[in-house]
Amino acid sequence: MAIVRRRFLSLLLLSALWWPAPVLPQESPSAVQAVAAVGLTVSDIERAVDFYSGVLDFQKVSDVEVAGEAYDRLQGLFGLRMRVVRLRLGTEDLVLTEYLTPRGRPIPPDSRSNDRWFQHIAIAVADMDAAYARLRERKVRPVSTAPQRLPDWNKAAAGIRAFYFQDPDGHNLEIITFPPGKGDPRWQRPGGQLFLGIDHTAIVVADTEASLGFYRDRLGLRLAGESENYGTEQEHLNHVFGARLRISSLRPPKGPGIEFLEYLTPRDGRPFPEDERANDLVHWQTTLVVPDAQALSDRLRADRVRFVSPQLSDLGERHLGFRRGFLVRDPDGHVLQIVER
Repeated sequence: MAIVRRRFLSLLLLSALWWPAPVLPQESPSAVQAVAAVGLTVSDIERAVDFYSGVLDFQKVSDVEVAGEAYDRLQGLFGLRMRVVRLRLGTEDLVLTEYLTPRGRPIPPDSRSNDRWFQHIAIAVADMDAAYARLRERKVRPVSTAPQRLPDWNKAAAGIRAFYFQDPDGHNLEIITFPPGKGDPRWQRPGGQLFLGIDHTAIVVADTEASLGFYRDRLGLRLAGESENYGTEQEHLNHVFGARLRISSLRPPKGPGIEFLEYLTPRDGRPFPEDERANDLVHWQTTLVVPDAQALSDRLRADRVRFVSPQLSDLGERHLGFRRGFLVRDPDGHVLQIVER
């Protein structure tokens, strides 16, 4: 009987270790209510604003310079001073941050689309050919060979056209068009604009199931669709020979989606730098709004999730558009800014 009891207890312990966390109901104080913005660190904010507004039609919403202990705690950096510019395209926001002090490191020049520090925003456009011509006219650095149309055999992605390129700092960006019946219906409405808004931000992940356990089960985002993409079109889009990807699309109640890119082949993508900091140019941070930032912080710390912020930071003056928040890393090292408005 004692042996049976020990085996039973061992099975209970084992199941507690691998059994997935329950999916959060949307009324949970820890569930994400919106993806409020996607942010990235830039080396020269004037140059970056000129690029995003002059080439991609973003509009400046706010421009502030901040410093102080609360911001040091938030970003996990001592003695920072940063200039933060919020841009808007359609109804989505992009936040550019230049660290006036301390300065960070550039993006590694040999970065590839399957390295796990890869992140981009996908900008929906009304006309791929016209948008591509604009990028060529402005001499934007390409990543893709040319715009790619995903093939008809791929039912989940058939007819989608996309093109990767880079901003002046080397951040990857995408323009994308959806055929009728795919994507957000907003991207199909006539309006006369060429660049429409941010459909999603995409991140490279090592293990889709681990990422679902974090974004879906811990944060409450909804899995909206999956596909497996491969072939010459995908190779030329990502500029990775032999690319075969498992792609998973997650959606919050409001705001752009978050897309996982797991490279089934090749598997030689490099891990996220362990010493990455918020002032390094590889740094992106996706802002998620929750009802109770303290409750989620406590829950994630209990789950031993990696934090960037040493503690919840109360900003008081709301220069950045929220009252308090913290930075945390997902299983691959991508940074999320969890905020409470």
